[in-house]
Amino acid sequence: MKKIILVVFVLSQLSLVAQDYKFGKVSKAELEESVYPLDATADAAYLYKYRRTYYDYNSTTGWFDVVTEIHNRIKIYNKEGFEKANQNIIYIKPDTGDKEKVTSIKGYTFNLEGNKITKIKLSKKDVFDEKKNKFRSIKKITMPNIKEGSVIDITYKLVSPYYRYVDDLEFQHDIPVKNLDFTVEVPKYYTFKLATKGYYFITPTKTTKDKSFTYSQKHRADAGGYSGNTKTVNQTSKIDYKVEYSKYTATNIPALKDNEPYVFNIRNHRGGMKYELSSIDFIGSTTKYFSTTWEDVSKQIFKSQNFGKELEKTSYFKKDLDAILATISSDTQKIAAIFQFVKSKVKWNNYYGKYTDNGVKKAYKEGAGNVADINLMLTAMLRFSGLNANPVLISTRANGVPLFPTIKGFNYVITMVEFANGNYLLLDASEPYSVPNVLPSRALNWNGRKVTKTGASSWVNLMSSNLAAEDNNIHVKITGNLSVEGLLRSKYRNLEAQKFRKNNNHVKEETLISNLDEKYAIEIENYKLNNENNILKPVGRSIKFSSEDLVEEINGKIYIEPLLFLSQHTNPFKLEDRKFPIEFDASFKNKNTVSIQIPEGYVVEKLPENMAIGLPENLGVFKFQISQKGNKINTICLLQFNKAIIAAQYYGALKDFYGQMVKKQSEKIVLVKQ
Repeated sequence: MKKIILVVFVLSQLSLVAQDYKFGKVSKAELEESVYPLDATADAAYLYKYRRTYYDYNSTTGWFDVVTEIHNRIKIYNKEGFEKANQNIIYIKPDTGDKEKVTSIKGYTFNLEGNKITKIKLSKKDVFDEKKNKFRSIKKITMPNIKEGSVIDITYKLVSPYYRYVDDLEFQHDIPVKNLDFTVEVPKYYTFKLATKGYYFITPTKTTKDKSFTYSQKHRADAGGYSGNTKTVNQTSKIDYKVEYSKYTATNIPALKDNEPYVFNIRNHRGGMKYELSSIDFIGSTTKYFSTTWEDVSKQIFKSQNFGKELEKTSYFKKDLDAILATISSDTQKIAAIFQFVKSKVKWNNYYGKYTDNGVKKAYKEGAGNVADINLMLTAMLRFSGLNANPVLISTRANGVPLFPTIKGFNYVITMVEFANGNYLLLDASEPYSVPNVLPSRALNWNGRKVTKTGASSWVNLMSSNLAAEDNNIHVKITGNLSVEGLLRSKYRNLEAQKFRKNNNHVKEETLISNLDEKYAIEIENYKLNNENNILKPVGRSIKFSSEDLVEEINGKIYIEPLLFLSQHTNPFKLEDRKFPIEFDASFKNKNTVSIQIPEGYVVEKLPENMAIGLPENLGVFKFQISQKGNKINTICLLQFNKAIIAAQYYGALKDFYGQMVKKQSEKIVLVKQ
């Protein structure tokens, strides 16, 4: 009986502790906690994460504002966790039009000084506004007096006139969450579709409550008397309505850190909930439906003045395009010429968007525009030339993967040209180094949605069938003093060529040489690039080099790795288990061919054995072949992945695959004196 009473008492105390999160009041126990109990590697943790999102009737506009109240309590365990004391609140603040407001910002930093709790208030000078771009700003908060062991308490309110949007609920972060308490309150006038995201789920508890607001309406009324005049009167009435409350609570939510390679956007895989408005049925209005199906989404976007109407405009480019097309007959030539013309005529201003920003005419005139300005212009020109071209809506990697029919899920647009034989080309003129069917990495996010002239739509696979390829060919000889002299020739194709140009074409040659010297531990004597600006050909690179660090002599024997400085020595996959897919930029092939001339007076004592291993479902293959012919040792090493996205179920096999590959590439050739 005593044990039962004790258990009940402990549970009741834990419940009280879990609920005692009054802002501005922390416990000594919270300050004394030196590590997160369930994850000793955590640099910080949310002790309490509170969010309340509700609709507040705005009598001025006659619509509801969306209000979100936030209270975050964060424990800082060590210096690496100090960054969590800097809070960034991103909100909509366009140069013109409706703006969101961040208000009621309050904060405290708590520390334990000896046996006493100290409390320092966040001052106004530690809160400042920074313009992120022409549409959004950031409210930056820097908490004062941060130390190892600090606890910070922050509250604020975000008021948004954009009643159609409820920001995604984020349950999971890169640090653990000890207690989470979220509530979303939606009036009966709004119907939302909900979709979970990531791999941590919370089932909400739903209740319904009655609320009311005062509704004002102006109308004309008889002024009285015999004049027959009327006057405007303001009639008010009390409106009763129902609100659905969805409450999400959880304890001890584990962190999902961004420390595993090959993931487009870790936020796609962290647990959360997405809200997408499907209909509005407000007082005095007919029911309005949104994004019920993917067809609805496409048609709604297409009908926008900043999308479909922009495709119809042709007069601004007609004269220039007629001159280009005058000497061209084939479809292939038309596509190539128009694609290059748009890229040279209009430069990307680094803004995404499914809708035009400046508008195609202004972008054409000024030579700059967002992604939609450029690629809708490209689509219109291709159509004008007689080709079957349509825009394709995309969600970039940073924007996540659209899980259900959603307008806000798309933030980018490219162009698609289709042919009678069923083949097609995908084009993105916002990327100067792109070629047909090789989109930039930012746009390679699963599937896009083609939108036709009628607004009808269908899915399009964005991943290129052209392998991103890197070929390296090395010829070296080992000199009498055991240094290595040689020549490296490299070729980069498709996405690898695009990335090479993008990363290197703006960099000075001496910097490129210096970086390679350091990366490979070699001394470069001659460096040459071919086709760095000719995007229709592979990038070629030749490097004449020498090194004293590639050969090791022990007890009269020479040890050297068959792939020299191209060996991979670490397995990038370290987790015991991975719940989210492995996401490469593209399917790819990496081939290294190395020829080593044996120095005079030496013979081969040992060569590594050949190896060929593969992944299930023909996902990938690794081949290692080494042989001696005369006084040369020749090695061919191939790593190829036939799919860009590897499902999480194959993580164990992939981790083992890379482990075997790394082990094989680390083995050495052994030479001995004759």
